[in-house]
Amino acid sequence: MAAPARRRRPTRTRRPATRPQRRTVRRRRREAATSRLIVAAIILATAVAAFREHPVTSSVLAALALAAAILLLLVRTGRIHLPTLPTAARADFTHSIAAYQHMTGVQFEHAIADLARRDTSVRTATVSGGANDRVLDVLLQLNDGRRIAVQCKRYAPSNRVGAPVIYAVNGTYRAYHRCDQALIVTTSSFTPDAQRANAELDHPLRLIDGRALSRWASGGRPPWGT
Repeated sequence: MAAPARRRRPTRTRRPATRPQRRTVRRRRREAATSRLIVAAIILATAVAAFREHPVTSSVLAALALAAAILLLLVRTGRIHLPTLPTAARADFTHSIAAYQHMTGVQFEHAIADLARRDTSVRTATVSGGANDRVLDVLLQLNDGRRIAVQCKRYAPSNRVGAPVIYAVNGTYRAYHRCDQALIVTTSSFTPDAQRANAELDHPLRLIDGRALSRWASGGRPPWGT
């Protein structure tokens, strides 16, 4: 007589154990939060003690810090423009076309936005370049209400801007970005085809090559001021 077959026990699925790394991460986060609270408490206690010992001096320093914070906020939002230094005093590395060419594309866009902010007629200069920028790298808003689209091309001297860029910018800066004017700024130059294509437009774009950019960065008039 054959022995009865043994019944197999159903296998139990084990829940994955919590990784020690997760517990370590949570513990470190709690420790960091606790440390920040301790530092904040120490700073607050020190400020209160200083105010009790020197109420007048502490009040003056607090007022100055608040005024500096408000001024910084107004400058960053473009509501206040600080006076620019003379050309000789602000001749920094951004005045060199070679320095521009050594930047990345994003760095060049931010450099052009910073250069535009030097003009007191500029209210805001916003960098908006990216994968879906619709050929708009920097958006300028002037105090007189005009909107200017800027396309930045950080090219080597041997790589010139061609006519397709002219057509692309012309096709988007008014219909899509609602701008009144468009600039193409390059560290290189423009091909003859690009110059002819621009001259045939009903509203030609402002083409800023490397030489014009150098003059602008060295204290010359901005392209929208000519």
